[in-house]
Amino acid sequence: MIVLVTRPEPDGEMTARSLRDRGHDVLLSPMLRFEPVAFQIEADARYGAVVVTSANALRAVADHPALDRLVALPLLGVGARTAEVARGMGFRTVMSADGDAAALRDRVLACIRDKSFKTLTRSSAILYLAGADIAHDLATELGGRGLNVATVTSYRMVPQIHLPAAVCDGFAAQRIDAVLHYSRRSARAFLDAARAGGVEISALAIPQCCLSDSIAAILRDAGATQVTVSRTPDENALFEVLERAVQASR
Repeated sequence: MIVLVTRPEPDGEMTARSLRDRGHDVLLSPMLRFEPVAFQIEADARYGAVVVTSANALRAVADHPALDRLVALPLLGVGARTAEVARGMGFRTVMSADGDAAALRDRVLACIRDKSFKTLTRSSAILYLAGADIAHDLATELGGRGLNVATVTSYRMVPQIHLPAAVCDGFAAQRIDAVLHYSRRSARAFLDAARAGGVEISALAIPQCCLSDSIAAILRDAGATQVTVSRTPDENALFEVLERAVQASR
C-alpha cells in the first residue's frame, strides 16, 4: 500500500518512518513549508508560562537569545510531539494537553485552578508562541477567561503550490491508496496543488484520512467521498483510521 503524507517537514519524515515500520510504502508531499519569523520578547516582561499549539513554534525559538530565559518557565503544549521537542530543547517543566487547541485551553485553565505551577497564576502573563495563521484563537479564548496572554508570532507556514512529479504520476496511474491530512491549511493547499497538476479527480477518489472533523469538511466540500476522521487528534488514532479506510476501499 502506498500512502501519501502531506505533513510538513521534519514531522512528515517521522510519520513516513512510522508508516514504513508498519509495512507501508510512502510518498512525501509536504503541503506547507516552515519559515521562522523574526520577533522580540520583552526583556522586563514577567511571564508565568509558555504556551504552544505546534512544535514549529519551538523550532522558531530554538536560536532565540531569550531561550535560556524561556526554558526555565513551565511549558504547556498541544500534544506529545510538541512536548517531546520542548524537552529536547531544554524545557524542564513540560505538560501536554494530549489533544487539540481546545484541550490545551482547558489544560491551562485547570493548571491555574489546581495551582500546578507557582509561576502560572491569573495575574501572570502567558507567552503564547503562535503561527502567522491561527486556526484556533487560543489567546482570545484565554483572554475571555480573564487571563493575560501575550501573543508573539514566531513562524509562518507557506503553502506549496505544486505536487511532486512522482505524486502526480502516482495519482494518474492510481498507485496511491490513501492520503493523510494533518491541518485545514495543508488540506486546502493539497486541493489547490492537485487541481493545478490536473489530478484532482483521481486524488479525491481514494481514502482521505483526517486528524479532525474540520479538516474532513474541506475534503468533503471538494467532492471527496471516502473521508474518515481519527477518533482523537493524534497520529496513532489516525493510523488506525488509515488501516480501516484502506481495507474498506478494497
